[in-house]
Amino acid sequence: MLRIFSAAALILVAIAQLAFPQEFTLEKHDDGVRILQSGDMVANYLTKSNTKPIVYPIVGPDGVQFTRAYPMVEDSENEAHDHPHHRSLWFTHGEVNGHDFWAESKNAGSTEHQEFTELVDGERAVIATRNIWKSVDGQSVLSDHRRLTFGGDADLRWLDFEIKLIASHGDVHFGDTKEGTFGIRIAESMKVDAKTGGDILNSRGQSGGETWGQPAEWVDYIGPINGKTYGVAILCHPASFNFPNRWHVRTYGLFAANPFGTYHFTGAAEPTAGTTLKSGEELDLKYRVIFHRGDTQSANIAKRFDEYSAQEFTKL
Repeated sequence: MLRIFSAAALILVAIAQLAFPQEFTLEKHDDGVRILQSGDMVANYLTKSNTKPIVYPIVGPDGVQFTRAYPMVEDSENEAHDHPHHRSLWFTHGEVNGHDFWAESKNAGSTEHQEFTELVDGERAVIATRNIWKSVDGQSVLSDHRRLTFGGDADLRWLDFEIKLIASHGDVHFGDTKEGTFGIRIAESMKVDAKTGGDILNSRGQSGGETWGQPAEWVDYIGPINGKTYGVAILCHPASFNFPNRWHVRTYGLFAANPFGTYHFTGAAEPTAGTTLKSGEELDLKYRVIFHRGDTQSANIAKRFDEYSAQEFTKL
C-alpha cells in the first residue's frame, strides 16, 4: 500500500505542477538578487556591472541562456568580444544633459543603485529599486525608480520592465541619438549575422535589417540556440512615453527600444530638439520582454501584445 500511495502522490504532484505556475523565490547576495523558479536560477539582478545595473544571466525555457556572456565572462568562447557596454539587459541613454551614459568610456556617466524598494516572491517575482544617474565628475543628473516583474511557465518566461525617470536634480535633457535605451544583447547564435537562421520581425511586417530605426509596437528577434529555435520579443506598452518607439535593433545582436532617437533613424540632416523634463517632472516607460520557444507565429507574439496592452500598472 505504501508503494501505491507514493506513486499516486507523485502523480498528484506532477498534475499540480502542470496546473499551477511554479513559484519564484528571491535570494539576496552581495551583488544583487537572484531570481529562482522551483529552485533553479532564471535571472540575476546585478546592482552594478561597470557603470550600471544589469540582468545577467537570463535563463529561459529548456534552461538556455538568452543573452551574450561577454563582457561579464571576459574569456567567453564563440562570442564576438565587441561593444563591452552591451551587458545582457540594461537601461541607459547616450546623451543626458550632455553626458554619455550608454558607452563605457573614461568620460561616461554611471547609474548608481541606491536601494531596493520592493522584493516580492511567489507566483511572480518583483524587484524594485531607486537609482541616481551621475556624471563622470560625480554630479547627480537625474534619478529613476524601476520595477522588474518576472513571470512564466514551462513554455516561456517574461519580464515586465517599468521605469520612471525623474528630473530630481534640475532640468534633464535626453538627446536625439540612436545610442539608447532599453537594451538586450542576444545570444550570439541567434543573431542574423551568424547566418544560422536568425531573423528580426516587427509588428509592421518588416524583417531583418529593415526593422532598424522603424517605429513598431513590438519586435521579435528569433534564432537558434543549441540547434532549436527561440525568440526574444520586446513589447512596448501603449502607456509608454513616445509609443510606439523606434528600435535600435541590429543584425549583429544588439536589440534596443529607443524612445528618444529620431534623426539617425530617419536620415535627417540634424538632430531634433530632443526631450526635456523640467525640474520635478517625470516620464514613464514600460516594456515586456518575452523569452520564448519557437518562431514569432508559434509564440503568438501579436496576441500577447494585445494582452499586454490591456494590462494596468500600480504606481511606481
